[in-house]
Amino acid sequence: MKSIAALQTAVTAVAFDGEPSDAELDAIEQEMPLILAEVDLLDAQIMTLDRPATVLDERRIRRARNRVLVERRNLTNRAGVTMGGAA
Repeated sequence: MKSIAALQTAVTAVAFDGEPSDAELDAIEQEMPLILAEVDLLDAQIMTLDRPATVLDERRIRRARNRVLVERRNLTNRAGVTMGGAA
């Protein structure tokens, strides 16, 4: 029986050092406003899990959803400009 470790060097061209590349860090930085908006939406939804939603809770969730939509639109528009296409 052959060892999988013996085949690993043939399959893996570059050793993984566990750190994200500069391109990956730039992509995360571009997506950070959307990530934060989604976290806010999740927080607003979590607050209503164990109790009935009040008017304030509904407003908070609605605003968080709208912010997520705005950030998705902004991210898509930035990606279209970066790619050189019309967004």
